[in-house]
Amino acid sequence: MRALLLVLALAARVLAPVQSHCKDTGLIFVSNEKSNNLIVLDPKTYQVVKDIKVSRRPRDMHFNSDHSKLYIACGDDDVIDIVDVATLAVVGKLATGPSPETFALDEKRRRIYVANEEGSSLSVIDIDQNIIVHEVPTGAEPEGVLISEDGKTLYVTSEVSDLVHMVDAEGGHVTADVVVGTRPRRFAATPDGKELWVTAELSGDVYIIERENFTVSGKIEFLPPGMRKTDVTPVGLAMTKDGRTAYVTLGHAAHVAVVDVPTRKIRAYILVGKRSWGITLSRDESKLYVANGFGDDITVIDAKNRKAIISIPVGRIPWGVVIDD
Repeated sequence: MRALLLVLALAARVLAPVQSHCKDTGLIFVSNEKSNNLIVLDPKTYQVVKDIKVSRRPRDMHFNSDHSKLYIACGDDDVIDIVDVATLAVVGKLATGPSPETFALDEKRRRIYVANEEGSSLSVIDIDQNIIVHEVPTGAEPEGVLISEDGKTLYVTSEVSDLVHMVDAEGGHVTADVVVGTRPRRFAATPDGKELWVTAELSGDVYIIERENFTVSGKIEFLPPGMRKTDVTPVGLAMTKDGRTAYVTLGHAAHVAVVDVPTRKIRAYILVGKRSWGITLSRDESKLYVANGFGDDITVIDAKNRKAIISIPVGRIPWGVVIDD
């Protein structure tokens, strides 16, 4: 009997699923639009851990709350791929509208809100049923999507219309619009809930919206040393948890601007790679990671010293960076 129990116990160990993922691995995920893959980097050595083949033109990425899954918008296949972080493999797909670019994830309501660049719409997707429950008309080429803290309101940029839309998340309709700069792209919200910061790529600035009355209260212009104003094409935004510092990627100007949020003054410019685009902060805010679309690399920045540490080759036309921390 003891021998039989031993055999059964060994068999159970063999058949049990292997849990290879530990929370907060620090792994760095980079989406590459043209090579149709995610490059996964070791946070200490910056060596490639895995090259994950995904659907065509991967762009925006978000983890679920426990970081067991990573969702990736894949623009040329009209899907959101789902990667299992434990196995680093694609395990599912969600259908979207035409050319999904960025999205917001609401796990409490089990919904994903997706900006469809070529569909001039925001898709509201039921995650569990994998169906679109609302299709919200927007201005042409919507991109940025931000969800309010209570999940009731969405903010969406429309690149061609130069608008930011306010959307009722439950009802699935636009409730207000505000005009900003030329070709608005992405958002950051101040932690106090009072302001939205919006990058305007072609006018070369960041517009600041007061959330209470949904009006523009100011803007910030940029011009790194030695650059032409036409090179300044802001896209990515990251803000510290205390709301005191914002980092803005300046696209073709190949710099990241460091902005003091309370005074809206530029404190520094950091040289990075060609067409700096996506940006993210590590959890401890000691490092910044910047995707350089025309350099096929990412730049790692020491946030305290405001200097680039290393550039790491990834895939073709990197779009965004996220960290499992």
